[in-house]
Amino acid sequence: MPGRVEKPAGSPETGEPVFLAVGKIRRPHGVTGDVLVEIYTDFPERLKTGGILYVGDKFLPLTIRRSRFHNDGILLAFDGLTTPEQVGKYRNHVLYVTKDTSPQLPEGEYYLDELFGLSVIDDTGKILGKLNEIIQTGANDVYVVKNDSGHEILLPAIKDVVLGIDTGKKQMIVHLIPGLLDDGDSSV
Repeated sequence: MPGRVEKPAGSPETGEPVFLAVGKIRRPHGVTGDVLVEIYTDFPERLKTGGILYVGDKFLPLTIRRSRFHNDGILLAFDGLTTPEQVGKYRNHVLYVTKDTSPQLPEGEYYLDELFGLSVIDDTGKILGKLNEIIQTGANDVYVVKNDSGHEILLPAIKDVVLGIDTGKKQMIVHLIPGLLDDGDSSV
């Protein structure tokens, strides 16, 4: 789903769980408390019977009672919510999981939240700024890098540009191909 992903405002306190959005409740479905959910996650197996999701800004925990795919979404039913009226109050609320339950990604793949705040350095050692936004275009993501003076550089997330990511060092090494910087741009 193309769009902009911005760094969340604020960080959790030490020991607090980090929540990741996995879907959005669209509307009640039927008369037994099912809801139609738009899937955000690349891992829909997280939305299986018995799993725990957290709903809304208060992260209310809900246990999945029933789960089945429906068209481009998924129908979920939760323990204790058995009528359309009970689940209707969660219409348009986002569903979350805790980050510690996230599947391990293959080498070279990263969750978006792991990339925010990385120092972006070109292959000559010049510090370009910090990654503070990701634009999802559909073809490839675009990383928005902002330096201390507020100047932004848009970097396509492609192999020719992104040479390496080290989340331990909080660094991304990039190669600036011609045309990425404005001619005569010395503010970077």
